[in-house]
Amino acid sequence: MRITMIGSGYVGLVSGACFADFGHDVICVDKDEGKIEALLQGRMPIFEPGLDQLVAKNVAAGRLRFTTGLADAVQDADAVFIAVGTPSRRGDGHADLRYVHAAAEEVGRALNHFTVIVNKSTVPVGTGDAVERIIRSANPDADFAVVSNPEFLREGAAIDDFKHPDRIVIGGDDARGLEVMRAIYRPLYLNKSPVVEMSRRAAELTKYAGNAFLATKITFINEIADLCEKVGADVQDVARGIGLDNRIGSKFLHAGPGYGGSCFPKDTLALLKTAQDFEAPQRIVEAVVAVNDNRKRAMGRKVIAAMGGDVRDKSVAILGLTFKPNTDDMRDSPAIAIIQTLQDAGARIRAFDPEGMEQAKLVLDHIDYCANAYEAMDGADALVIVTEWDAFRALDLDRAAGLLRQLLMVDLRNIYPRDLVEQAGFTYHAIGR
Repeated sequence: MRITMIGSGYVGLVSGACFADFGHDVICVDKDEGKIEALLQGRMPIFEPGLDQLVAKNVAAGRLRFTTGLADAVQDADAVFIAVGTPSRRGDGHADLRYVHAAAEEVGRALNHFTVIVNKSTVPVGTGDAVERIIRSANPDADFAVVSNPEFLREGAAIDDFKHPDRIVIGGDDARGLEVMRAIYRPLYLNKSPVVEMSRRAAELTKYAGNAFLATKITFINEIADLCEKVGADVQDVARGIGLDNRIGSKFLHAGPGYGGSCFPKDTLALLKTAQDFEAPQRIVEAVVAVNDNRKRAMGRKVIAAMGGDVRDKSVAILGLTFKPNTDDMRDSPAIAIIQTLQDAGARIRAFDPEGMEQAKLVLDHIDYCANAYEAMDGADALVIVTEWDAFRALDLDRAAGLLRQLLMVDLRNIYPRDLVEQAGFTYHAIGR
């Protein structure tokens, strides 16, 4: 199949490279000339494990190309995927659909044969209807079908998620469009990945509902962690005790400083705005958003309390800046609010992250960015683990003790056993333990 992917960001580039690896002929389009030039030279605009090799392999095989010319890329396509950003709109929190609408209009003008237009971007209910209207307005004679095909990729594991998905959701009612989508995903047949077909609006809502539910699980266990600290229980024991129930499941029950990233914050907010528009309030999701927002600064206050309540002119070593490991994504990372809370209280920050420091510099000022974890600890009054990178799971605690001014570890990801840290002479604070 001939596939055009509009948008060469996280979703578009990963999806395009994986489709090419399936054997499809893929063109990735982006308006950003710098990004396309970098891709043509083999430089990735994002960090995702294995992506650079996957792209290089399929470019060399002639199955993956990059261009800024949308019209030419659409001319021969069997399917055109719209995979542009839908950030929260400034001012009201609704999903900003301007890039989706602009892509739809430009695609509409370029259509010259039956083509399936696929909304891969995360979009509110009814966006597929709007895309259809825009294309029809731009080209009344166009022969096309609009399908919803939401993505369910985890940053840091996106390639494996794409090639071994829990499910493939396809929303639409046009028989020709559905047949093209089945052909595109046919290479996953041997993996027995279930293809779930439904209405377009149901597919659009499935993406938001899924992310909202996962955000709810995270927020639930974080509040249980707070209760565990008050009553003398260990949240890891509680999480295991409830997670072994098949009706609940063990995933997303790891207590921490709150969720962040490119999806959960904006998608929960967009779901709430859609619910308001349709007068169907989502009270649980409203509480999840509020609790999570408050939690991030609360983690900063937790560090301050662990340091005796006064951090003015003290130095804090922060390990981990990205919202999760194996990505350079800083969007809505808990580290931002934690660091800002510490800075507001007068602390100096020394920080290290294996991949996220260049992105962190765009959003966090007045920080000493260090070359490694031990440099960050040198002369600091506390060590705070914010992101659970593998590189932080087996720190040399004896070496750390020789660098820190105060032997204090605040482990906001619960990656260390208390007895191990305390045997090294540290005072240890964790989440829900």
